[in-house]
Amino acid sequence: MDKADEKKALRKALIEERLNLPDRLQRVDMLQRVMRIWLVGRPDTVIGAYWPIQGEFDPLPALHRWKEDGELQGELQLRRIGLPVVDKQTRMLSFHAWYPGCPLEEDAYRIPKPKDTEVIVPTLLFVPCVGYGPGGYRLGYGGGFYDRTLASLQPRPFTVGLGFTQGYLDDFEPEDHDQPLDAILNDNGVVWPV
Repeated sequence: MDKADEKKALRKALIEERLNLPDRLQRVDMLQRVMRIWLVGRPDTVIGAYWPIQGEFDPLPALHRWKEDGELQGELQLRRIGLPVVDKQTRMLSFHAWYPGCPLEEDAYRIPKPKDTEVIVPTLLFVPCVGYGPGGYRLGYGGGFYDRTLASLQPRPFTVGLGFTQGYLDDFEPEDHDQPLDAILNDNGVVWPV
């Protein structure tokens, strides 16, 4: 089995395991708490996230609460949340404004995306992790969208991976094109940096 086939098999196993976590609701609750606490004191007003698929942790409830907290505190600059939209030609991501109840449509990969909302530029980006390992490296779905996008963004946003503890891979070896994340959070707290 070559390296690409090994990664494909690893992805499949991790997704299957994630979908069948017996204590999934407790893990979701804990990661929501970790994320909310981690956001306290962050200066960011524009955050990019993702629409959860295949059993991924859903960051949107914590981000909506973060947005509401800013409004309740009377901040002068409104907090904004963006979701990724894939450019089919460049295979890169841009982020479009999202809010609860905004119109959505499916992208080319059948993932909901905001419909007809403005492009925003996040200074903080939450990234989903199928798996993750030492050094802030993540295992995604293999499309390379985040790696290509992060390699090209200037300035690069602060990047934070989100995943469950079952996705930690002690012996994960990144490839040359893999972009390390600045931090990784899981249901036990901050995993990276340690």
